[in-house]
Amino acid sequence: MADAMRLPLEVFYEREARHPDKRYMVQPLGGGRIEELTWAEVGEQARRAANWLRSRELPQGSRIAIISKNCAHWIIADLAIWMAGYVSVPLYPNLTAESARQVLEHSEAALVFVGKLDDWPAMAPGMPDGVPTVALPLHPEGRFDYQWSDLQACSPIRDTPTGAADQLATIIYTSGTTGTPKGVMHNFGNFAFAAENGLKLFETTDDDRLISYLPLCHVAERAFVEMGSLYGGQTVFFAESLDTFLEDLKRARPTLMFGVPRIWTKFQMGVYAKMPAAKLDFLLKLPIIGRIVGRKVLAGLGLDALRMALCGAAPVPEALLRWYQRLGLDVLEVYGMTENCGYSHLCRRGKIKTGWIGQASPGVEVRISEEGEVQVRSGATMQGYYKDPERTAEAITADGFLRTGDKGEVDSENYLRLTGRLKEIFKTSKGKYVAPAPIENRLAVHPLIEQVCVVGDSLPQPMALCVLSEVGRREAANGTTSELENSFRTLFDEVNKALDKHERLLTLVLLKEIWAVENGFLTPTLKIKRNVVESAYQGHFQTWLDRRETVLWHD
Repeated sequence: MADAMRLPLEVFYEREARHPDKRYMVQPLGGGRIEELTWAEVGEQARRAANWLRSRELPQGSRIAIISKNCAHWIIADLAIWMAGYVSVPLYPNLTAESARQVLEHSEAALVFVGKLDDWPAMAPGMPDGVPTVALPLHPEGRFDYQWSDLQACSPIRDTPTGAADQLATIIYTSGTTGTPKGVMHNFGNFAFAAENGLKLFETTDDDRLISYLPLCHVAERAFVEMGSLYGGQTVFFAESLDTFLEDLKRARPTLMFGVPRIWTKFQMGVYAKMPAAKLDFLLKLPIIGRIVGRKVLAGLGLDALRMALCGAAPVPEALLRWYQRLGLDVLEVYGMTENCGYSHLCRRGKIKTGWIGQASPGVEVRISEEGEVQVRSGATMQGYYKDPERTAEAITADGFLRTGDKGEVDSENYLRLTGRLKEIFKTSKGKYVAPAPIENRLAVHPLIEQVCVVGDSLPQPMALCVLSEVGRREAANGTTSELENSFRTLFDEVNKALDKHERLLTLVLLKEIWAVENGFLTPTLKIKRNVVESAYQGHFQTWLDRRETVLWHD
C-alpha cells in the first residue's frame, strides 16, 4: 500500500535517477527551432529555481502563481514551487486583467511566473501592486521584476523534499461556466492516488509520447500530462501554437492522447473540409479500402501511432465516437471533475458499451442520490474550496461523497451514463423539465454542425441554436442554402421522432458566427457557456418562435 502512495516529487527523483539522460520534454522555440530537455536537465533547473524561491524567505505554504500557455518551463516552475515548499496556483493564459486579479488576490499569491502569452499587455494591469513577476524563458514583451536566468544563477538545492501526503500542493481555480471561479484545493496525496491508480489502467511505458496542448492549468491536462509523465515516464511534446498544431502533432505522433470533445470534432471537421462527408463515409464502408482510407486519415492528422485516445470534460456525441471507430481508432470516454483530480470513470478498451461512459476507476465509490445525482468518493477528492467552507459543505456530503452536479444512472455492470446537469435542466412554460445535453448529442451527428446549444427555459418548447462548421459556412456563402435547409429539416424530424413530446424542438436556428473563447462564448476548456449563449440571443427568442419555421437562419 505504501508503494501505491509515492508522491509526485518522489516519483520525479526516481525517474531522474533511473534515466537522467533520457529525453523528457520537447519544446518548440519558433522559427523551426526545437529545445529538448532531459530528466536531469529538468531536475537541475527546478532545483536552482527552488533555491531562489527559498531565498525569498516566504512562509511555508505561500501561494505562487503560474500564468502561461503550455511549455516545458510551466512544469519545471511547478516542480520548483513544490521543492521550495510552496503551493502552485495556475491561471488560464487568456484571462482578462480583472479575472486574473480576482484569482491572484483571492489566493494571496506572493509571486507570479509569467510565460507564453498572446496578450500580456491586456492582462498585465491585473497584476496586484507589490507582487513580483518572474519571466519564464518563453515570455511576452514587457517589464518583469526577474528573469529565469536570475533563478538559474543560484546553486541547486541539495536536499530532496517530497512534501507530505496531506500537504496542500495546488489550488486550481475552476474555469467558471456559471460564475465566480472556485479555488479547488488538492494535496500531494490526491495527485498520488489518481496517478498511481490511473497508471494501472493505461499500461504506459517509457517509450510513450504525449502532446501537451490543452491548458496545463486545467485538471485534465495536469493529471494526464504532468502527473502522467512523472508516473509513467513518457516524453512530453509541446505544441507551439494553434497555427502550427497539426505540424506539432505530426512531429510528436503521440501514443497516448486526451482531448475534449471540441478537439475531436475539430479534427473531424478538418477532414470533412478536404473530403465531403458522404464520400468518406462511402469509402469507409468498403471492406479493404475502408481500412486503408481510415489509416491514411489518421496519419494525415498525426494520430496513426495512438495506442489510447481519451475524450472527456464535456458530453461526447455517440456519433463522433462511432466515426473514429470506423477510422480504426477507439476514442474512450473519461469522466471526472476538477474536484476529484479528473479521476472517476474510464471506458476500458474491449469493454465499450454504446451510450455509457464506462466503469468506476480503481478506488472510486459511486452512488446515485434520490434526485438522480452522481456522487463519488475516493482518495482523489479535493480538500475543499479555498477560503469557502460554505460551498465546500455544499459540494461534499457528511460521509465524504462529492456531489458532481451531474444526473446519471448506473447499470448492473456498474457502467455509468450521464443524463444531464442538475443545474442545466430547464423547465418549459408548460411546466415540463428538459435535459439539453442528450438532445444536443443527437443534433451533433450532422457533419455540418460544429456546436449546438438547446435552450427552452420558460419557452413553450425547446429550440436548438446551431453553429455551422467551416464547410457549412462555406456552402451557405456559396448560395446552397436550400440544400442545407433540406438536410437540417431531415435531421430535425429524425431527432424529434426520438424525443418525448415535451422535449421536441420547435425550430433549429442556424448561426454563421462562431462561439469561441475570445468572444466569451466558451470557457478556456472549450465548454459552451450556456448563460452567455442565452443572454446573447434571448432578444430573438420570441421572434423565432413566432415565425414557426423548422429551420431558420440568423446572421
